[in-house]
Amino acid sequence: MDFDLDPAVRRFIRNLPKTETHLHIEGALPFELLHRVEPEKYPEPPACHAKDHRYRSFAEFETELLTMAGHWYTSPERYHEAARLVFDRLVYRENVHYVETSFASGMVEFHHLDGPAVAEAVKSAAPDGLQVRVFMGIHHDGYHEATRGWIEEALGWKHLDGIDLHGTEPTPVGEWAADYWKRARDAGKFTKAHAGEFAGPEFVRWVVEVLGVNRVQHGVRSIEDLEVVRLLADQDVTLDTCPISNVKLQVVPDYDAHPIRRLMEAGVRCTVNTDDPITFGNVLSDEYAMLAAAGGFDPASLARVARAGFEIALVSEEERARWLADFDRIAEQELARVTNLRKV
Repeated sequence: MDFDLDPAVRRFIRNLPKTETHLHIEGALPFELLHRVEPEKYPEPPACHAKDHRYRSFAEFETELLTMAGHWYTSPERYHEAARLVFDRLVYRENVHYVETSFASGMVEFHHLDGPAVAEAVKSAAPDGLQVRVFMGIHHDGYHEATRGWIEEALGWKHLDGIDLHGTEPTPVGEWAADYWKRARDAGKFTKAHAGEFAGPEFVRWVVEVLGVNRVQHGVRSIEDLEVVRLLADQDVTLDTCPISNVKLQVVPDYDAHPIRRLMEAGVRCTVNTDDPITFGNVLSDEYAMLAAAGGFDPASLARVARAGFEIALVSEEERARWLADFDRIAEQELARVTNLRKV
């Protein structure tokens, strides 16, 4: 994705250590795998990869995503193959050191997959040097008679690190969710939730106060209610934002209108991530390039965003301290380099 950017800043972005903390593994399907199984339907990358593409509705986006993902993600082995490609590219092309990714309980249900095997398949695809945390996303109405048994068992799955709330935000969340999210934490699973994308700030408040999460996926519409923004800042809730996704889904009208800067200025920690690259045509460096080119972020601000991912990573405090020390050293070197290059 092409954003008009100073080459020195582009190099700074490339060299900056990064995390990816909001990535749907189904939505990260590498195009060549999709092309392999459906060469006639997908001879080249789809139109949604264009920078100016806009989805007319969430339903249109979801249909396109599920159609593409459904062709590939039919077995744990295919989850592993796709994840291996995704993770290798994050490490070797995007300088990513830590990933949180989710798979959809709906895919497990639809294809009658072995859930624990899917979690293990994704996690075991991590190359040396990359730490991966695997979440299962459950839709608002995804806990029902046909799924209840294995969703309950998921709280004991060895390779599952956490639970996420997925799906169409205006759909009511079942009464099961609050108790399940609490029991997930009691079982040692981390919890997060998608909110503040299509349902507005009131839903962000609900997932924080009722589900008890301190990580919100998206959350950008919190900016519409300053009391919710203060709640996020006061409770140290992190928003794992996906700016390009928000633009293409018309959550915000254009790239320069994204509220991430205002949220950060109000004291809300934000990370940037890619969400569903197969439907947006983005890579992680595009998100940083967008912030620099359209959002007015200088290199120091970009470094602050990248650092936030290491601050909230699900690792020991000793490892976090080591990562942050390494990050600060590299960021300082790269900031000095980009400043010197701009003087030339």
